[in-house]
This record gives sequence, structure tokens and C-alpha cells, in this order.
Amino acid sequence: MLLEHGDREGRLSRRRFVQGMLALGIVGRTLWASGDARAAIDAGKEALNPSTWPAMRYTTLGRTQFRASRLVMGCGASLMLRGREELLETAFAAGVNVYDVGYRGYYRWAERNLASFLKRRRDQIFLISKAVAEVEVEPHVNVTREQAQEAAQIWSRRLDQSLEDLQVDYVDAYYLMASDNPSLIQSEEILRAFEVAREAGKVKHLGLSTHRNAARVLETAAATGRYDLAMIAVTPGGWYDWETKSILNGSPTLQQLQPTLEAARATGMALVGMKAARHLSGLPVLGWWKKLDAFNAYYPKALMEASLSPFQRSYAYVLAHGLDVVNADIQNTSQLRENFIAAATSTQYFA
Repeated sequence: MLLEHGDREGRLSRRRFVQGMLALGIVGRTLWASGDARAAIDAGKEALNPSTWPAMRYTTLGRTQFRASRLVMGCGASLMLRGREELLETAFAAGVNVYDVGYRGYYRWAERNLASFLKRRRDQIFLISKAVAEVEVEPHVNVTREQAQEAAQIWSRRLDQSLEDLQVDYVDAYYLMASDNPSLIQSEEILRAFEVAREAGKVKHLGLSTHRNAARVLETAAATGRYDLAMIAVTPGGWYDWETKSILNGSPTLQQLQPTLEAARATGMALVGMKAARHLSGLPVLGWWKKLDAFNAYYPKALMEASLSPFQRSYAYVLAHGLDVVNADIQNTSQLRENFIAAATSTQYFA
């Protein structure tokens, strides 16, 4: 009993230490930015207390009919190597109810590290995972029936592996991850694999994610009438380019993409944004440094004058321009709070 008490005290001490360091970091950044000591101290206190954050906003997630928080908790990268119980519970306590992860082949142990949280919260959240249905075909080349069959089998096996790692009986949605070939996503083999899994009670909704060829992929998915969610890489400046980690060359702006997004949503498919702010971070390994003003030209005056970071502005903008929810890879409570505030207040900056 004494050992258990000591272990508990040790965990509490570590938690207080982490929280204290987080608060200290936020205080320092706020003081540096504003020069206001009281505002800096208040910011540090708020970071540790989700009850002081603004109320999360919710939306119906397409034909899934789930009332989803407009911020999706991206768990893949943050849980790859270790569990993050406090971070997950902080998000849940604040009102985040959609959690996105991915299969072992890409996200290593993220699904296993989410399992203990799911034992407590499974019936209270919308759970998404995903896996690649691998096929060695370029996006513009039609897959053969045999290739589609092999891809469907791979995807189905990975769904089973995900359920095992997550320690759950089903996921609410399972995505065809990194989709770029329209002929594959509309193939009868892939669509039948989903129906078999759905009939077995393994998954409720079919989705996809795409970083490449996104316009054609989204149009094709909508035309099938079978995809309930599409996670698209898009920024205020237009489609995100996975290869260059920037805006796709020649892309229409997000404002110009509104008819495309509205047409997809009109079919009942929910749109999930990702990579909305990635371009701002640059790519230091290639000598591309932060580009924090890259999207400023797209923003209205009210958004530019808001007390938001460049990253928060990008999330708020995409949520106000055709996306139902936005998926953010969240590594710590500071990032959670930053992204949470952007999602919760996004409607305030647009007429």
C-alpha cells in the first residue's frame, strides 16, 4: 500500500512538474510578445485549466450524424512512441470528441498507445483510424481488377490489425489513407471490402485521406456516394502539396475552391481538413524557414486584427471556408490549447 501511495505521489509530482514547465513556457512567450506581465501570468494559468478555455463548437459530421467537435485530436504522430494520457484526457475534458490515429505500418505504436484511453472513453467519442491500400500504380493510371483485389485485401488485413492494436471491436470510420488514384477508390473491390467489414461490425463509415491529386480524388469519392468522410490537405491558399510541403503550384485558392467543396458536402460527405498550417512551419532541413505571413493576403481585416497566432488564423480560416472539422497533430497541451481556441472561435472573425 505504501508503494502504491509512493507511485501515485511520484506521478502527481511529475505531472505538476510538466504542468509547471508548460505554464512557464507560455508565460515567457506571452511576456515576450506583449510586454504585459499580468497577461502573461493569466495565460499560464489558463493553459492548465481547460475550464477557462472558450466553449468548443460542434457540427454534424455529414451523414454520419455525429455531433463532432470542430477540432479533431490528431493522435498519430504524438502517440507513435509513448502514451499521452494526460494530453488525451485534457482534450476530452475540454470538449474534443473526435480522435484520429493510424495503422502500425506508418504510425508505429500510436494505436496501442491510444488503447487505454479508449477503455475509458470509447462510447463517448468518434474514433477514426486509417491504413494505406497499397498498389504500385501512378495516380493517373487505372488499376486492374487484380491490383484492386490485392489492395482491398491489404486494407482489410490492416483494419483487423488496427482493431487488435486499439483493443476495440469497431472503429467509427476507417480511411483509405493517402488516396491518390481515383480508379482504386471507386473500384468495386475496395467498396466491397468496406461492406464486408461493415456487415461484420468492424467499422461504421468509410472515409479516405488524400495529399495528392486531391481535386480528382474528392470528386470521384463524392460521385460514388459511398464515402462518408474525406480528409483533405488544404490551406487558405489552396491545395497542399505533399512533395514540396507548400501550396500546390497553380492551385485555386481556398476561396476559389468553394464550389468544389460544396459539391462534395452536398452528397452528405463530411470534409476534414489537414495540413492547414503546415506550410507556415517551413522545412528547415531544406533551408525553408518559417513563412508565418504566407496566408495573410487571404484573410479579412477582422481575422488579421484578432489576437491569434498565424497557425490559429489558418485553422480558423479553413473552418470558415468549407471544412466541417480540422485535424491537428497535437504534441502537447500548449498546442492543444492553441488549436482548440482557433476551432472554438473560428466563426467570430467572418461576417
